[in-house]
Amino acid sequence: MSKEKHATRRDSGTMRGKRTTGGGRVEVRNVLYMPIIVAKSCNPVIKAFYDRLVANGKPKLVALIASMRKLLSILNVMIRDHKTWKFAADNA
Repeated sequence: MSKEKHATRRDSGTMRGKRTTGGGRVEVRNVLYMPIIVAKSCNPVIKAFYDRLVANGKPKLVALIASMRKLLSILNVMIRDHKTWKFAADNA
């Protein structure tokens, strides 16, 4: 039997509500919250990713969580490859 979390329905009669999920690890989200707030302002890769999602109509919280996942993926690759952070300055 699958232990996947599915979206919770908030429907009543003809009213249709937003779907919410409670999946994921809350500890990881809590730890990544402040770093992603800073990264979406200061990191050009994360900023471009976040801005693109918001421009495409994603809710800001959804874009924030997706950016957390992207940051976590970048960090996992850095650990796997034994690399340090290389900041590429913009040529502006």
